[in-house]
Amino acid sequence: MEWLNTNIAYWHWMVFGMLLVASEIFIPSFVMIWFGASAIAVGLILAAIDMPFSVQLLVWLIMSVIDLAVWFKFVHPKMKNKTLSGMSREQVVGQEAMVIKLGAEFGHGTLRFSIPILGSDEWEFICRDPVSVGDRVAVEDVSGNSLIVKLALGQAH
Repeated sequence: MEWLNTNIAYWHWMVFGMLLVASEIFIPSFVMIWFGASAIAVGLILAAIDMPFSVQLLVWLIMSVIDLAVWFKFVHPKMKNKTLSGMSREQVVGQEAMVIKLGAEFGHGTLRFSIPILGSDEWEFICRDPVSVGDRVAVEDVSGNSLIVKLALGQAH
C-alpha cells in the first residue's frame, strides 16, 4: 500500500480515465464514460490536494456511483427513442384504416384510423398491392415509423 501511496500520481488517474472513456467505443453502453470522467476528476483533485491511495479510490468509487445514478435517473430516460420502434406492435397489427393520400413512390402513402392508434390517427404506410385513395387496408406489421399494410378483405382490385 505504501508503494501505491508514493507512486500513483495525478496523471495516472488522468490516463486511466481517458482509457475508460475511450473504452466506450468498444463497450457501447454509455456507462464506462462515467467511470472515466470520475477518474479524470480524481486526477484533477489529486493535482491540487495530496491524498492517500485508499482515499483516492474511495473518491473515485463515490463519484462513479453518483455519476451513474444521475445518468440513469435523470438523463437516460429523456434520451429514450420516442419513435414507433419497440412500441406495442400488437395494438396495431390487424387494425383497419383508410388510405387518405398516396405517396410519390408506388405502395407508399398515408392512412387514417377511425380512432387514434398509439397516439396518432394518421400513419405512413407501405403496401405491396396497388391501392387508391379511399381503399381500406389492414395492418400486417410495423417497419420503423411506417406500417406495412395489405388490402382489407373485400377491397381487391
